[in-house]
Amino acid sequence: MPGVGKLLKQAQKMQKKMEVLQEELELREIEISSGGGAVKIKVNGQKKVIAISFDEEFLKEEKEFIEETVLNSIQEALAKATEMNEEEMGKITGSLNFPGLG
Repeated sequence: MPGVGKLLKQAQKMQKKMEVLQEELELREIEISSGGGAVKIKVNGQKKVIAISFDEEFLKEEKEFIEETVLNSIQEALAKATEMNEEEMGKITGSLNFPGLG
């Protein structure tokens, strides 16, 4: 079956591109600012939290408000990273839909 060999080569090329992309995504950063700049969350394209910073005045707020704002900020940052990751993976996989990709 000559088609299988061609398909395997294409899959190998795609896998290599995905490995390179994963390395690139680790270097890309997304910063989310919430509460008028009170909370800043920085994540990379691999959805790893890199940094968190708070405005001094924000830390004087009620505990529950701080927790809710920080949680929402982290969720937003991770959602943006996921979106970027999926968009970039989609460029590689095109219309192919393999389970477990992206």
